[in-house]
Formats: sequence, C-alpha cells, structure tokens
Amino acid sequence: QNARLKPRTRAYYQECAKALTKSWPELVRMDVRRVSRAHCEEWAVRFAGKSSASVYNHTIALLRQVLEIAVEMGARYDNPARSLKRLGERPKELELPEPVQFERFVEEIRRAGGRFSADAANLVSFLAFGGFRKLEASFVTWADVNFERGEIIVRGDSQTATKNGEIRRVPMIPEMRALLKTLRQERLDESPVSPVMPIRECQKAMNRAAERVGMARVTHHDLRHLFATRCIESGVDIPTVSRWLGHKDGGALAMKVYGHLREQHSVA
Repeated sequence: QNARLKPRTRAYYQECAKALTKSWPELVRMDVRRVSRAHCEEWAVRFAGKSSASVYNHTIALLRQVLEIAVEMGARYDNPARSLKRLGERPKELELPEPVQFERFVEEIRRAGGRFSADAANLVSFLAFGGFRKLEASFVTWADVNFERGEIIVRGDSQTATKNGEIRRVPMIPEMRALLKTLRQERLDESPVSPVMPIRECQKAMNRAAERVGMARVTHHDLRHLFATRCIESGVDIPTVSRWLGHKDGGALAMKVYGHLREQHSVA
C-alpha cells in the first residue's frame, strides 16, 4: 500500500492483480514457499498469449513485488519471478484524421441525436484543441480559462493534481478560443467554478461517428496526439509541445513519438 500512488495508478494495479489471479487461480491458495520458477514461467507463457505487452509487463512486475515481500519477510530465500522477461512494447502507430475529416467526425457526433451528443462533440474538440488528458480535462473550470492571456490553466484533481503533479498553462489555438467563446456565451449563468466540460468521456459516440465517416477508430488519448501533431506540423518545436502536454522529460518522449514529424517538416 504505497500512499504516494495516485488513485488511478492504484486502480490500475488492482486491475493487474485481478488479471493475475484470474489467469493463475491456483496462486491464491498456494503456499508462497512452494511457488517455483517453473510455476512462474508456465503462467507467464500462458498469460503472454492472452494479453497485451503493456498489461503483461505490469502484471509480472506486480508478481515480482509480491514475491519480493515474501523474501523480505523471511518466508523465502529467493524470488522465483525474477527470471521472467519483459515483452517489447511497440509504440502505437498513429492513424489520425486530417483536418477536414476531423470536422466531419465532430459534426457527426454533434447531430447523432442523443441527449449528450452536443456535449460529446464539444469534449472531442476540447481534447483535440488542447492536448489534455481525459481526466485533466474534466477538472478544467471557467476560472481556469483566461481569454485575455489566451491560455488555459490545467490543474488536475484538487487532491492529486495532474499526472506529473504540476500545474501547467496551455495556449489557446484559434479553434479553442472560438469553441470556448461560443460555450461561454451559451452558459453565462454558470459560476467560475463550474466545469467547462459537463461530461468526462464519449468513446461510444466517437466509435459510431468514426465508422460513419469512414475513418479509423480514435480514443480520447488519440486526440491528445492529434493536438501535438498539428502543433508540430505548424512549426512549433517539440520541447515546447512537450511542455504543453505536461511532460517532465524535456521532450524525450515527445521526440520518440513525434520525431518523424519534425523530419518531414524539415524536408518540406
């Protein structure tokens, strides 16, 4: 029970624990002293064939930690899971919509006829124009929107802050300013502490719209990639985009994910 873990991280590890016990139900009833290297390797082979590389790697890390506790408490002399090898994680190949296709995509969501169709379309635009993480976006209030300075303050959860624990400021691109101006005019009665986005997710609406306009399925996180991609293609340097995204590595991750765009832009 690491008190420093954020709620979402804790929940993810709980999901890994469920995956571990579901794929290896005998483990729960097994004497920890009798867990062997062969047991771990047999389970790992089975689990690797049924899960993604990311889930597999996090789950074997969890198993190692559990068995390491047994070693520290003197129940065992060794950790039989230390020999398990991580799987290579290939970065997701980005297949993002072009500007015109994205406009059609958002419009398809807006006129779907559901109770929250307009809210869903606004959320998709908000994420694509600001590069926010889905959870971060849900905590942005009207008090965080500064039209005079042309920026949005991203604070995250009041208890756990953003993913990296820092407040950041993201500039309003013209499309974002237009979106927020329209929404504010429509909702003048809302207080400064009201959330800008009344809903937190809309994946089903996005799935339906993507199918109807004939584009690849996109997730909320893909919209963050879309923001970064458009910024870089517009000539913004990667370290700056990295700061807007809330990365703390000086641009290393962004360079890994988007570096090819910089090369294409240079050639152009």
